[in-house]
Amino acid sequence: MTEQAETAALGRVVQRLRKAQALSLDDLSQRSGVAKSIISRIERNETNPTIATVLKLADALHTPPERLLAEAAQRPPILQHQRPRDIPVLFSEDGKCRLFIIGALELVEHVQWYDFHAEPGGVLDSDPHQPGCVEHLHVLRGVLEVTSGGATQLLRAGESLRYRGDLAHRIVNVGHEPAHATMVLIMHPMG
Repeated sequence: MTEQAETAALGRVVQRLRKAQALSLDDLSQRSGVAKSIISRIERNETNPTIATVLKLADALHTPPERLLAEAAQRPPILQHQRPRDIPVLFSEDGKCRLFIIGALELVEHVQWYDFHAEPGGVLDSDPHQPGCVEHLHVLRGVLEVTSGGATQLLRAGESLRYRGDLAHRIVNVGHEPAHATMVLIMHPMG
């Protein structure tokens, strides 16, 4: 397991134990001496806690630190399996474009990814997403035209495009056949 995955698992374990003991973030902060904001960031996987912090939290949760860390490391290798019937689908206003939500729903604030299908003439209009958002589109089949902030690019099968998702943007199937693409949205700007 990577350090980032271990940190995420630790955050989930801390949150689960805190809630199982009916503790608020304030309660755990008072018990442990760890700032509420730090505990919140740990639970959201936004920080890598020090050993001292882990020891304080384990003590406050009446859990041996080795158990806390071992439980965090015991994540199964396969985290989710979705069958086609379980994958949520969004439709464009004209009904000719379908976005299958293939990304993990708990990650939508950070990254979103979709399996995009468009019938000939299908149009997907999108309002601007949050500032800094970048969309990545890779065409698997067909011909798509992407417009973002007034700039337009034609894409054929095998081609990719990165464009600003924080501007109004549009994807149009300008070909005569159905189009298929993968789409990834990075919601927070890097660095």
